[in-house]
Amino acid sequence: MDTLLQVAAPLLRTAFEVQDIAVTWLEIVAVVLSVAMVICNLRVHVAGWPLAIASSVLYSLLFAHYKLYGEAVLQWAFVALAAWGWWQWLRPAAHGTEAFGVSYLTARQRVVALGVTLAVWPMLGALLSAVTDSDVPYLDALPTVASLTGQWLLARKRIENWAFWLGVNVFSLGLFVYKHLWLTAGLYAVFAVLSWIGLRQWIGYMRVEKRAEKVPHHG
Repeated sequence: MDTLLQVAAPLLRTAFEVQDIAVTWLEIVAVVLSVAMVICNLRVHVAGWPLAIASSVLYSLLFAHYKLYGEAVLQWAFVALAAWGWWQWLRPAAHGTEAFGVSYLTARQRVVALGVTLAVWPMLGALLSAVTDSDVPYLDALPTVASLTGQWLLARKRIENWAFWLGVNVFSLGLFVYKHLWLTAGLYAVFAVLSWIGLRQWIGYMRVEKRAEKVPHHG
């Protein structure tokens, strides 16, 4: 990571300041890519996945620079999950089969997803506390674990991914304000709104798909 930070040093220079708080070029580029990614996700467009990979790499460097190590490591997990999600969404076309649609989790799956997230959170918090100099290990760990759950649900086109992202974005907003990452805090405020829009929009997509399934085909 130190080597990558050295390579990214030019992007970590100050672009402008907000109330004497520096905003770097790296943060600006990461924000732009992240907004483009979410817009693609809202539209269930596959281009969101390569944008997710690029923005995650940049954010891993930014978070490491600010000692948010859980968030930094999370971004590399996002890279792996984004590559998997990209493959998941492209796989039906590659095999000449119909793409899988937007759907809900079952009640049992919801309990499992939430339970696993809450169980892993304190374990990651304890790990960050023990092996890093983070000053907010447990606050850092919660959105880290919940984001992994949200990303997995997104890859499977589960509507509940937006509920997880809404919680992550609201919580992370407060964390980034505490860390004086003002541009990223503003981004996560926008993400929170987009998460709510995404939830409503994907519910609409599923209803349209179900109505289409009920329409008789004449051939």
